[in-house]
Amino acid sequence: MHGYSRLGGGARSSSSPPPSPRFRHGRSKGSSCSRGSSKEDTNSMEKLAFLLMSAVFRRRGLLLFAPLLYISGMLLYMGSLSFDVVSIKDGVVVVHKRAPPGSVYRSPQVFEKLWPFMVDEGAQANANATGNALMKSWNLKEHKGWKPCANKSVPQTELPKSNGFLIIEANGGLNQQRLSICDAVAVAGLLNATLVIPIFHLNSVWRDKSNFGDIFDEDFFIETLGNRVHVVRELPSDILQRFNNNISNIVNLRVKAWSSPAHYLQKVLPQLLEMGAIRIAPFSNRLAQDVPSKIQELRCFANFGALRFSESIRTLAESMVNRMVEHSSHSGGKYVSVHLRFEEDMVAFSCCEYDGGEEEKHEMDIARERSWRGKFRRRHRVIKPGVNRVDGRCPLTPLEVGMMLRGMGYDNTTSVYVAAGKIYKAQKYMAPLRQMFPRLQTKNTLATPEELAQFMGYSSRLAALDYTVCLHSEVFVTTQGGNFPHFLMGHRRYIYGGHAKTIKPDKRKLALLFDNPNIRWEVFKQQMKDMLHHSDQKGIELKKPGASLYTFPMPDCMCKQEEARSRNCSSRKCMMF
Repeated sequence: MHGYSRLGGGARSSSSPPPSPRFRHGRSKGSSCSRGSSKEDTNSMEKLAFLLMSAVFRRRGLLLFAPLLYISGMLLYMGSLSFDVVSIKDGVVVVHKRAPPGSVYRSPQVFEKLWPFMVDEGAQANANATGNALMKSWNLKEHKGWKPCANKSVPQTELPKSNGFLIIEANGGLNQQRLSICDAVAVAGLLNATLVIPIFHLNSVWRDKSNFGDIFDEDFFIETLGNRVHVVRELPSDILQRFNNNISNIVNLRVKAWSSPAHYLQKVLPQLLEMGAIRIAPFSNRLAQDVPSKIQELRCFANFGALRFSESIRTLAESMVNRMVEHSSHSGGKYVSVHLRFEEDMVAFSCCEYDGGEEEKHEMDIARERSWRGKFRRRHRVIKPGVNRVDGRCPLTPLEVGMMLRGMGYDNTTSVYVAAGKIYKAQKYMAPLRQMFPRLQTKNTLATPEELAQFMGYSSRLAALDYTVCLHSEVFVTTQGGNFPHFLMGHRRYIYGGHAKTIKPDKRKLALLFDNPNIRWEVFKQQMKDMLHHSDQKGIELKKPGASLYTFPMPDCMCKQEEARSRNCSSRKCMMF
């Protein structure tokens, strides 16, 4: 280091280290190591390398090369660059592109390696009757004694005269509609407006024609909110006549996403008072996350108190939960639920590649064009499946979910409920999951065809069945994010003392582990147990600024009690919450 730092700018210093005798010998003899290059070429290359190294070790050179090194490192990480592997086959040089770690779907090879160990461990556990992780998934000592308190301040006085009617259009799937409804209740309370039962927009992806009353209990919703917010089923005829009996003639206010309460009071309220009725469509994410506590309380009450599924959905969903409990009698009625996002549209949207080759790529191109016409063919849009996988953005396959759960200690006696739409190539991809968990159930196996007939073709109603069964499971596994797991995590926190009881995998770490067919079972298990422990620790989380109340209901929707009071709480006192 010191020798290099003392070098001058031009001529070679006599104090520089002498060249290696090995190199001197090679140059004097013209050995085969330099075959095809002249002596002058060799000297030039050495001088160039020497100058580069000198520049790097100088302060100026280091600063000059730092951005280049950083960019190169990022390109390597993102998969744009990678080292090549060169081999010689039949006298021909073959260059193989080496994929970055974690960028290739090799989970089937990993499963083939680990499956015998899963079988042996499962047999030992059954023989010793030691039970599985289902009985000890969560550390109950870490529970902080949170209790629901959405009903803690019920108004006793009548509501003031309404300032006008608020009409909103809820778009998206089941839980995006739920978000719009709860936010609309909060905005109606803020503006002292009368909320008209929300209109459901026909989504191009979900394709569900259900109305509010087909999914939620409309009467219960109106009655429960009676002392908090004015709610009506439809716009009164005298108001509708002002707009030629056509709701479309009512001005549609273009409210920006995440608008503040001040915006509604300053911009929306004056128009409501002037026209008597306003429309906001679409309404998804039109209210800021961080709002005053009174508005948050309305959100809480709407979500956890006023919204419940329609009677037809509740009846079948409760039967399905009871059947899962019966199927899980060997584990005290406890079961695992998995939200498996491996439908064709999700696989297509993720732009990830699995093991289906050219046929899979062709099918995904068709699916992307069918649902998102032209979005993925825009100029300059580059799709990099390997980058997506390394970055943890690929939906977990049923196989990967199964390996993860077995590694965490859930053996083959575990009852598993899979909440999902139509799985992409279900016969192929579901087979290994059923192999690992023979007690697996879905809504199609848990309910009869006759029971499901009234819900077929209505994705939101079917999702409501899945939502209910997942809500009451001992363990919930989310695999791809979205509104469904976010609402479930919050709802489970609300009913399980503040703990989400949810496994949220680190998919970046999983991508690396599933890319190593030589991984040992003991190493894999330890990684999975660490991941389960991390989910347990993150189960109890308070809402941070900018986060969703629907995922983190504490402290806005829940009250914390002292540990002693929680243990000695009389039934009368507990009912206060």
